[in-house]
Amino acid sequence: MGPATGIRARSPTRPVEDGAVPDPIFAEPRLAAVYDAFDGERADLDLYVGLVDELDARTVLDVGCGTGSLACRLAQLGIAVVGVDPAAASLDVARGKPGADRVRWVLGTAVDAGAVGADLAVMTGNVAQVFLGDDDWRQVLVAIRAALRPGGWLAFETRDPARRAWERWTPTGTRRTLDVPAAGRVTAWTDLVSEDLPLVSFRHHWAFDADGAELTSDSTLRFRSQDEIRSSLADAGFEVADIRDAPDRPGLEWVFLASAPDREAPA
Repeated sequence: MGPATGIRARSPTRPVEDGAVPDPIFAEPRLAAVYDAFDGERADLDLYVGLVDELDARTVLDVGCGTGSLACRLAQLGIAVVGVDPAAASLDVARGKPGADRVRWVLGTAVDAGAVGADLAVMTGNVAQVFLGDDDWRQVLVAIRAALRPGGWLAFETRDPARRAWERWTPTGTRRTLDVPAAGRVTAWTDLVSEDLPLVSFRHHWAFDADGAELTSDSTLRFRSQDEIRSSLADAGFEVADIRDAPDRPGLEWVFLASAPDREAPA
């Protein structure tokens, strides 16, 4: 969900071969159509826009781009963007936004992006946490490494497990009602389903006043320690350059910035 709920989900980008499919929140057209309204102003994306400028990146790979909020924003700034996501309904929403005609949209996973020679690859929101298995996580990191030019960069955010954000994912703490264009009055809330660390599962609910429909979407995130993330990045051929605080959630998240050295990437 958006900033008001404290849950900012993103489409899974796990390899196709593991059988993963996008959660309904991204793949169901009716939910994809209201996603942006509940996601809010997206102040978290300012961080990535700033990194593009800081690193002088001219080509960006947006892994798990969802409804394309960052991809379109960067494209309007003259950046060449490749947005990849496995949820067709989310990409349909993305293609209708200003700047979308300047983005190369890829329906699939990070593997499907290919060697685009990107200066910077990003995973915003909770994208880095949807890879639940060690093999899944390594595969996406290796695929991103292959998509970058030598000396390119990877930036992503991930929650500090010690802050136990999931304890606030309750109906009382997350319930919101909005009037959404073309959808009418919609109420959304979240339930915590299970806590089996490092995995946490939760269920999103949407109630549509227009026809009384209630749709749900189940999600699971993996909460990794800094040491785990450092080790996995090194294993995939990255070097951690910095770990920053997320400006929109100070003290709650880590923002990893890693470089892809000019040497042969791992297989």
